[in-house]
Amino acid sequence: MEKRKGQCMCGAVRFSARVNPTKVHVCHCEQCRRWTGSALFAISAAKDDVEIEDTGAVRSFRSSDWASRSVCGTCGSALWYRFDEGKDGAGDFEIAIGLLEDASGLALEQEIFADQCPDFWAIRGDHGRLTRQETLALFGADAAGT
Repeated sequence: MEKRKGQCMCGAVRFSARVNPTKVHVCHCEQCRRWTGSALFAISAAKDDVEIEDTGAVRSFRSSDWASRSVCGTCGSALWYRFDEGKDGAGDFEIAIGLLEDASGLALEQEIFADQCPDFWAIRGDHGRLTRQETLALFGADAAGT
């Protein structure tokens, strides 16, 4: 585990997180593409391993039956995706890689919704790739994503 620091574009949201540098994921789902303007490149962090400076700038919304997304209310930066545990955004984090002060030394573990990746880009390398159906099954969701 390594401690990494990060912030949004304007600096209103700052955080530190203990992360495993091999737990990088890329999500190609429609929601992530619309939220980030691309795929979501993120690193996993347990909820107890993340410290957020409380500036009041974090804005969260429920985006699916199993997760919430957060943005900076000042600059609009996509911050993280959180798995829900009984209430909005109470679980573990998937932190957007672009927020990290230092993203060196990270290794991609897996792509999810890989069959929804636009055909004009591809991520090279030997890592896991789950289809939409496999990803939904992982989260216990049906074909509609609920």
